[in-house]
Amino acid sequence: MTVPATGDTGHSFAESLSAGGGTDQARIADRDDIRIVGAREHNLKDVSLRIPKNKITVFTGVSGSGKSSIVFDTLAVEAQRQLNGTFSWFIRNQLPKYQRPHADAIENLTAPVIVDQKPVGGNARSTVGTMTDVYSMIRVLFSRYGRPYNPPGVYSFNDPQGMCPGCDGLGQERRVDVERMLDRTKSLDDGAIRLPTHKVGSMDWQQYANSGHFDTSKPLCDYSDAEWHMLLHGSGGKVTVSTANSTVTLTFEGIVDRFARTNLKRDLSSLSERGRANVERFITFGDCAACEGTRLNPTALATTIGGASIADWSRMEVSELIKRLDAIQDPVATPIADGIRTALERIDAIGLGYLSLDRATMSLSGGETQRLKMVRHLGSSLIGMTFIFDEPSTGLHPRDVGRLNDLLRMLRDKGNTVLVVEHDPDVIEIADHVVDIGPRAGVHGGEIVFQGTFEQLEKADTLTGAGLRRTGSVKDVVRQPTGKLPIEGANLHNLTNVSVSFPTGVLTAVTGVAGSGKSSLVAEVFMSTYPEAVFVDQSAIRASSRSTPAGYLDAMDPIRKLFARASGVSASLFSFNSAGACDECNGRGELVTELAYMDPVRTPCGSCDGRRFKEDVLAHLVRGKSIADVLELPAEDAVAFFAEDEINGKLAGLVEVGLDYLTLGQPLSTLSGGERQRLKLAGRLHRSGCVYVLDEPTTGLHMSDVETVVGLMNRLVDQGNTVIVIEHNLDVVRQADWVIDLGPDGGKHGGEIVFTGTPAELLTANGSATGECLRRRPTA
Repeated sequence: MTVPATGDTGHSFAESLSAGGGTDQARIADRDDIRIVGAREHNLKDVSLRIPKNKITVFTGVSGSGKSSIVFDTLAVEAQRQLNGTFSWFIRNQLPKYQRPHADAIENLTAPVIVDQKPVGGNARSTVGTMTDVYSMIRVLFSRYGRPYNPPGVYSFNDPQGMCPGCDGLGQERRVDVERMLDRTKSLDDGAIRLPTHKVGSMDWQQYANSGHFDTSKPLCDYSDAEWHMLLHGSGGKVTVSTANSTVTLTFEGIVDRFARTNLKRDLSSLSERGRANVERFITFGDCAACEGTRLNPTALATTIGGASIADWSRMEVSELIKRLDAIQDPVATPIADGIRTALERIDAIGLGYLSLDRATMSLSGGETQRLKMVRHLGSSLIGMTFIFDEPSTGLHPRDVGRLNDLLRMLRDKGNTVLVVEHDPDVIEIADHVVDIGPRAGVHGGEIVFQGTFEQLEKADTLTGAGLRRTGSVKDVVRQPTGKLPIEGANLHNLTNVSVSFPTGVLTAVTGVAGSGKSSLVAEVFMSTYPEAVFVDQSAIRASSRSTPAGYLDAMDPIRKLFARASGVSASLFSFNSAGACDECNGRGELVTELAYMDPVRTPCGSCDGRRFKEDVLAHLVRGKSIADVLELPAEDAVAFFAEDEINGKLAGLVEVGLDYLTLGQPLSTLSGGERQRLKLAGRLHRSGCVYVLDEPTTGLHMSDVETVVGLMNRLVDQGNTVIVIEHNLDVVRQADWVIDLGPDGGKHGGEIVFTGTPAELLTANGSATGECLRRRPTA
């Protein structure tokens, strides 16, 4: 049973420690540390530790070892829960609910500021400028200093006063792609309408087939101009359509006009992934013809400062806009400009000076999102806070990690506690205190294996210590290409007429500083040119709380069928989402009690003891194990347990990508970012003759896990595949056969190929930030 944290018991843990002769000074000294006692979240094994206040503490350990369980699921959750508890019940009901962590005590907490990598909330209207509030300040500047004068609301594309009436402030105009929507070689009877909702015989199809306007057996290419216009843009008249149970009369409307009315002015980000894909297939996007992508109406665009409209300012890169502000000399406007400049300089200081304020937040990477979140807090005068960061070096080129470290030190020196979950050695090195979690991952982790300084960690007998001591060298013998995949004249974002060839049959690393154009070249241009390539990116796995690794890898169906054959019953009995689910908890394994204004209470289901299945289902065994026993097996044990190829082959991928410790039934929602990335890769192995494109696969990975991923990529190439990897990690770059480096910098200062060649040649290359960092890294 979990003992309540401080404030809910008669005696705190500190009082217990100081009882029997403890001094007041000792009790005061105790408050210099955050203390966690008996933490048992996820895989944590009764963990107790002290975290010094007003210091930088970095938490290290292999992916899945329990770092996030301590920092986020225990400490951060309890700090947020207690902070929310200081508000009135009315306010608390509007705030997120947090379950009390499983720990005996968590003491001496301060108010938390959690800076994670979760996507920024928002939609197509959210931009870098609106997210950071810089655009609001610029609107004030234009309303005070711009000519002609208008109130601030006129300069907002989210306000009817300022938004372009043609695109409602979205900046983009959606148009129906008629060629994709209609196959003119077919008739209506043959399925000429390609919309998924308009299959032959459906109600939507009947609206045109039953209208009397068309010969349904006639190919669309033979339609007269009048028939073609009627099909696309016609209106008026009634059409009777029917289903198996009813008949409905509808007003006829051309297929293009109807699709445009229901989809073109809609925010598609609110749809499911599949629904959005089904709509976007038939839409072409382009800048709004009325506002040319500025989102604003003519009144807003008419106001200028120095000959530039507010849209022109938004299109400038942050570093360029800082210089523009220096020209403002006015008693009223200068203080406003100074505030804008300060905010922009913070964005530039964290390595995002290449961004423009009109950049959509949905297009930002996880690392860019997290660093922009930091901007919000750097100008705060609050001290005594606890800042909690989730791998802030994600997406950063080694050249730019120093900037990040300066910001972390700045927060500490102002009088705050800084907690960082991190794998990058350059970030770990600045820590005042390091906590290493391990010794390995999953059930083999969840323990404190080291606490101390960075210098002590370098000598420690842990996987992190071994990783810090490890040196490497560039690959001296590289594979020879079997062919090439050319890109000619790429022009996208900051790419300007870029032509480059990707060699086949080898491992190619695409490198460059953040914003240099790597993703534009590979994830967009290359993938659109070669859509048959297998793309494994960083997007989140869309899954519910019931999704599991076995389900994601399509191994659950053959497992259920195996149990069904052995038991002579229906396979649906062995699904906790179907007939086999526990009646008490409906297959969730826990009961959730909502208490109106209080936090929900979650308790393990007493009927199934948290195992999700009915008791009679668990009586059916395969080789001595029930379906629940199988779902509790780690992948390494499951591979040994299942001799069946259709199951074993799917699960073996988990072992190959280093996820051997994951249980088959672990909820996907509990996986770390590194685990999710490798799980996606596990489902795409054992092919030959393919082109694999990987987007920073070492994101969230410990140094020892990077070796596993590099070995996996080499095996893919040895099996006859081509592997292209977008990557910052120098251990990956060193082991590539070919390197394509973009730069020389980010944004408008990037978008060029600054180097192509082998890693050994990169060591001596001039003008390459990657080559410079590679030269500084210790080699064997």
